[in-house]
Amino acid sequence: MSRFATLMHHDVYRGLVMIKKVGATTINSKHRATCHCGSVELELDLPNGIVDPRRCDCSICRRKGAIVASVPLAGITIVKGHDVLKLYQFNTNTAKHYFCSNCGIYTHHQRRSNPEQYGYNVGCLDGVNPFEIENVPTNDGVNHPADRNVEVRAYL
Repeated sequence: MSRFATLMHHDVYRGLVMIKKVGATTINSKHRATCHCGSVELELDLPNGIVDPRRCDCSICRRKGAIVASVPLAGITIVKGHDVLKLYQFNTNTAKHYFCSNCGIYTHHQRRSNPEQYGYNVGCLDGVNPFEIENVPTNDGVNHPADRNVEVRAYL
């Protein structure tokens, strides 16, 4: 058994990976997440733990390198830091990417492929080292389904 398998407990239910423990950290049904400097604090509803963690290879995700998972829009509460959260949008301007304007850490985004959900940065969860999660799949964000009907434009 690998070192990671002993550090992480997960269940599979209806094809979903539901991680309840990463390393020594138990994922609570209400779990705190923060940016690096602590100016942004979120409370996430994670009754099933971290569900379907993944990476994406789209242009922004390749650069930020975060492992993300999702919750319904009602599943994130901004406890503090509304004033320092900054919004970044690009391409179709559908997804809303939020980051701390003090330390630059990406905390969450309203998803483009499912605008009824937030994706969140698993590395922002208190006590979680995302490098202890093995076999994280990568979604094909380069060939995003929403791009198939978007006119391709070249910008100089």
